[in-house]
Amino acid sequence: MELYDQRVGVFIDIQNIYHSAKHLYQAKVNFPQLVKNVVGRRKLIRSIGYVVKSDTSMGEASFFDALEKNGIELRMKDLQIFPDGSKKADWDVGMAVDAIRMASFLDVIVLVTGDGDFVPLVEYLQWGMGRQVEVVSFGRSGSARLKDACDVFINLEDYPRLLIRAGRQSKRS
Repeated sequence: MELYDQRVGVFIDIQNIYHSAKHLYQAKVNFPQLVKNVVGRRKLIRSIGYVVKSDTSMGEASFFDALEKNGIELRMKDLQIFPDGSKKADWDVGMAVDAIRMASFLDVIVLVTGDGDFVPLVEYLQWGMGRQVEVVSFGRSGSARLKDACDVFINLEDYPRLLIRAGRQSKRS
C-alpha cells in the first residue's frame, strides 16, 4: 500500500498532552497543526479529541470550540468529584473502544497520549487487527512501555513549533 493511500484515524488524549505541555514547557499545544503533521499526505478519516469539562470558564469553552472549528471531533464528559474531594477525569476506555470500533476502516491508528495504560490497546490493534499504531507524546513524560509497544513513536519534543508559549501566537500553515 502506498503511503498516500493509508487511511488514518487520530485519537487525542487532550488532557494528557495538554497537562504534559503545561508542566514540561509552560506551553500549550497547537492540536490542529499536530493532526496535520502526524497525518502528513495520508488520508485523514477521523480526528477525535477526548476532553473532560472541569469548569464553566469561557477559556475552556473557547478552547473546545477552537478544536471543533479546526476539524477535531470532541468527546466530552464532566469531571467527577467524589464526596471525599477526590477527582476523576478519565477517557481511557472510551478512547480504546472508539479506536477498536473504527480500526476496521483504518490502516493506521495514531494515539496522541503518553499514558502507558494504552499498551494493551496498541498490542490488540497490531496483533489482533493487523493495524499500524503510531504514538505521539512527549518523550520525557510518555510511558516507556507505550513507546516500545507502538510501530512508530513521534516525540513532540522534536517539533517545538507545535508548542504555543505565552505571548507567542501560533503560525498558520
